[in-house]
Amino acid sequence: MVVRLLRYLGPYKRLVALSILTMLVYSAAGVATPWVVHLGIDARLRPKGWFVAVGAGLALALLAVLQALANYAHLNLLARASQRVLYTLRTQMFAHLQRLSLAFIHRHETGRLMSRVQNDVTELQEFLSVLVLGLGDLVSLLGITGAMLAMEWRLGLLVLMSAPLAGLVLWAWQGRAQRAFLRVRRALAFVNANLQENIAGVRVVQALRRERANMEHFDRLNAEHLDANLHASRLAAALLPVVEGLTGLSTALVVGIGGWMTLRGELSVGALVAFVLYSQRFFDPIRNLTMQYTQLQRAMASGYRIFEVLDAQPEVVDPPDAPALPPLRGEVHLEGVRFAYQPGVEVLHGIDLHIRPGEVVALVGSTGAGKSTLVSLLLRLYDPTQGRILVDGYDIRRVRRDSLLSQMAFVPQEPFLFSASVRENIRYHRTYLTDAQVEEAARAVGAHDFILSLPRGYDTVLQERGQDLSVGQRQLIALARALVGDPRILILDEATASVDSATEARIQQALERLLQGRTAIVIAHRLSTVRRAHRIVVLESGRIVEEGTLEALLARGGLFARLYRSYFLGEAVPSPAG
Repeated sequence: MVVRLLRYLGPYKRLVALSILTMLVYSAAGVATPWVVHLGIDARLRPKGWFVAVGAGLALALLAVLQALANYAHLNLLARASQRVLYTLRTQMFAHLQRLSLAFIHRHETGRLMSRVQNDVTELQEFLSVLVLGLGDLVSLLGITGAMLAMEWRLGLLVLMSAPLAGLVLWAWQGRAQRAFLRVRRALAFVNANLQENIAGVRVVQALRRERANMEHFDRLNAEHLDANLHASRLAAALLPVVEGLTGLSTALVVGIGGWMTLRGELSVGALVAFVLYSQRFFDPIRNLTMQYTQLQRAMASGYRIFEVLDAQPEVVDPPDAPALPPLRGEVHLEGVRFAYQPGVEVLHGIDLHIRPGEVVALVGSTGAGKSTLVSLLLRLYDPTQGRILVDGYDIRRVRRDSLLSQMAFVPQEPFLFSASVRENIRYHRTYLTDAQVEEAARAVGAHDFILSLPRGYDTVLQERGQDLSVGQRQLIALARALVGDPRILILDEATASVDSATEARIQQALERLLQGRTAIVIAHRLSTVRRAHRIVVLESGRIVEEGTLEALLARGGLFARLYRSYFLGEAVPSPAG
């Protein structure tokens, strides 16, 4: 883990090296200070030693200034390197999450993933500080040890006797601390996930009066986070008093035995004072290393959670030698397609379907029939567990996914708009498109007039998910986004939300324009769409049970005829989950 984190320091090794250098200067000045005190006191006690004493005083002043400057430079350089590492980690995690398959995102709550990107990455800021400061404290410890042994080896060994005891305490403590800090990070992730879910679904929460029940659930999660934090705090608090106790014991021994040696003339007064200072400073780096070890455990817990995400591999990947698709005609062929979200729980069972170029196919079925799953496979958000999907004769698993999706467009049931301008929402990733092309697409779907009525027209920045627009307006923008890319294959999950008759008419006109000359697979919820389709495919329990024209299926009197009478004639179609 540590070695892996150190690799992120590679691009900033100059900053880190300068930080370490200034830290070593700071530590060396700290080690030298008691020795200068020793020289000054002993010189002043000798006849005519005032000159040396004054020199020692000036040296102490210079050492204090040097320490201050070195400490400032060290902390500034360290912060610059740390922030750059955090920037790199967050960027890398965001980019990796964009590449991960939909299955991974569905297995992890949004709030928990956000907690890893935000809280855990921030916690890693301590990692670099711990390493550099820990190195400085280690250098100080070695310097102080050397100075004490050189000044009076017997007192030096007396002070060093407490070091193994401190190491034993640290060894016993660290195992429990690591588990405690990992528990804290996990508990915080659950709190964030629940918070995100409730904020995103606040409209449903308030409409169904779930506030009290949600509050009780959040309180349980928050109580677990509190308990985890208190347990970790107790562990952290227990360590410092032990080190402080060892410091006091060591100082008492130095004063007692050193004072006795001074009375016997075996140790000078200046040396005794220096030893007391060294004794206290000897435990400063030990105390610091102890606290830094606590911080390191927190950072390691966060690092584990971060690399758990970064080590996750996309389940849908292109072969190394995958070619790009040529311009498509729009033929789609599904051969024996089977799919299971979980092993052994199949949701599509041997789907065989051929769609000709330019054909409009309506997918119809009750909730859970497999319509949305089939659409997800066509978009290659998942790969079939068996069988294959061909587009113009190419197996979509054997070609570059970006070359497939660049010639397809998807309009979801609930259009997702981003917190950006209307123009950027229509253009989206096609940054090469001109403003004129964007406006032409908006005109084609009948969105141009209402966009111009917005405060800044096409440059109006929308609220989160476009909540400042009506449902119909969001649908029109989503249709313009699909049209602007001139796709050869269109996949549309028709919205079920009710809109006024004028907006409904504009949406139908937009669909008419959008479907012209394109292969279209539409999850149909409106009678007008079913009538417009060249062919209707009826799914039930993951299987195609009927297909044909509207008239043929109605004449057959099967499942579609029953769905038609129940739903389409009343234009009230349930929202699909399949």
